[in-house]
Amino acid sequence: MDRSLQTAFPHVYCELDFTNPLELSVATILSAQCTDVRVNLTTPALFRRYRTAEDYAGADRTELEEMIRSTGFYRNKANSIMGLGQALVERFDGEVPNNLSDLVSLPGFGRKTANVVLGNAFGVPGITVDTHFGRLAARWKWTDETDPVKIEHAVGELIERKNWTDLSHRVIFHGRRVCHSRKPACGVCVLAADCPSYGLGPVEKAEAAKLVKGPETDHLLALAGM
Repeated sequence: MDRSLQTAFPHVYCELDFTNPLELSVATILSAQCTDVRVNLTTPALFRRYRTAEDYAGADRTELEEMIRSTGFYRNKANSIMGLGQALVERFDGEVPNNLSDLVSLPGFGRKTANVVLGNAFGVPGITVDTHFGRLAARWKWTDETDPVKIEHAVGELIERKNWTDLSHRVIFHGRRVCHSRKPACGVCVLAADCPSYGLGPVEKAEAAKLVKGPETDHLLALAGM
C-alpha cells in the first residue's frame, strides 16, 4: 500500500507555507480545526509583522488575535503562539529546537505538531497522526489503536523510519483527495486491490472519478485507466 501511494503521489510536501522552523511552528498551531488553505491566506501578513520569537513574545494580544481571527479559536491560538515565543526566548535563545522532547515541552505543541516541524523543517523522520491519518489507518486496518500516539508507534513499526515523513504526507494527501470520510472514491483508488474497506464508496469508475479532488486528479484518474 505504501508503494502504491508512492506511485499515486510521487511528489509530496507540507501544504502549509513556511520558510523557517518558527513559521512552520506558528502555521501548524493555526492549522488546528482549520484548513491549510485558510492558514496560508492568514500567514503572509502575520509573518511580515512577526519575524522572530521575540516578536511573538512581545506581541500586542489584540492585534495578534485580530490577525489570526479567521482561523478560529483565535484566543487560544494567540495564547499558544505568544507562549511559544516566550518559551523560545527564555529557554532556547529564540530558536526552535530540533528534537521531539524539547518540542513537545513548548506551548501549543503536541506530538503531531512536533512531528510536522521535525519532518518538514529539520528533515527528522516523523509520523504525523492528524484526523486523516488516524481515520485511514483504521479504515485500512493498519492498527486497531485509536490513541494518536499509539497509532504513531504501531504504524512506525510497519514502515522504514526514513519514509515516515513522506508516508504521513501521502496518507494525508490520499485522505484529502480520494479516501474521503463519508464517500471515498473507491472505484478509482490505487489501493483498491489491497484495501479491506473497498466498497465503502462508489466502485463504478465514472461515479467515483467525480469525487477525486486536488492538483493530482488527472494523474490519479490516469492510474485508474481513465
